[in-house]
Amino acid sequence: MRSLALVGPTASGKTALSFELAQRLGAEIISMDSRQVYRGMDIGTDKASPKDRRGIPHHGLDLITPSERYSAGQFARDARRWIAEIQERGRIPLLVGGTGFFLRALTEPIFSEPEMDGARREALGRILEDMTPETRVQWVRRLDPERAPVAEAGGRQRILRSLEVALLTGRPLSWHHRHACPEAPAEPLSVVWLRVPRPLLNQRIEHRVHRMFEGGLLAEVDRLLRSGVTLSSPGMSGTGYQEAAAVLLGELSLTEAVTHVIQRTRQYARRQETWFRHQLPPEQTYTLDGTLALDRQADAVLSYWAQQQEGLQG
Repeated sequence: MRSLALVGPTASGKTALSFELAQRLGAEIISMDSRQVYRGMDIGTDKASPKDRRGIPHHGLDLITPSERYSAGQFARDARRWIAEIQERGRIPLLVGGTGFFLRALTEPIFSEPEMDGARREALGRILEDMTPETRVQWVRRLDPERAPVAEAGGRQRILRSLEVALLTGRPLSWHHRHACPEAPAEPLSVVWLRVPRPLLNQRIEHRVHRMFEGGLLAEVDRLLRSGVTLSSPGMSGTGYQEAAAVLLGELSLTEAVTHVIQRTRQYARRQETWFRHQLPPEQTYTLDGTLALDRQADAVLSYWAQQQEGLQG
């Protein structure tokens, strides 16, 4: 049995559609969101509330603390286990999110990560954290020019991982991808790409950002900082958290922070769209009009899913 994946940029309407599909299909949802893995980070990641999730089993939420890292490789290992368990229960795995690297880790399994000494990794991490973002990018371009565009598109954590592997193993990450055996076979997926016209998506992003701040983002960030989470913690690199912290520290006004977050979120959505446009497997991907009413979106996905199942049986 294939699994069904629903992808799209932030604010495209994936959550509402995933709930509708889960109810109609009897599916369990696997989050493919690299930010929603963090405990205590709910408002800034737009995580569905426990009340909204009631009756629909979810996997991939609240896995680690904001001070920990969670790689695409770890997601793939966890997701393969969740998929197998869901299918054993006779239900359908519905993978939902906008983190393209998580999806690709399933469809194009990565190599088994090389062993890296924990103490050396921690020491290197402190050195890398002291560098400016521009310096880290320059190092990635020099140490792994083949991988650099992917690392830069993936943001801070992907850049740090590329540097760690290159400096601690003596081989760039691109070399390991070419020469090491994948750790698992590719996961068969049928993919639905939810697309929304740019003007409408921008409006939705603006509405979401205002809703996050009105819903208590500043209080959430204040609580995280008081609990010992630092501004350099992996979880705090997400859009909205640095800006909220800057408001609390008196470095930005609330109006300035909201404007910055809207701009950064729109930029992130454009990067997501570019990734989906070039990286999704065309023979396994159905493009869905995100301007349709929710019930019509669900009908279209169910029709596509039925065709996929018939093709497998044929």
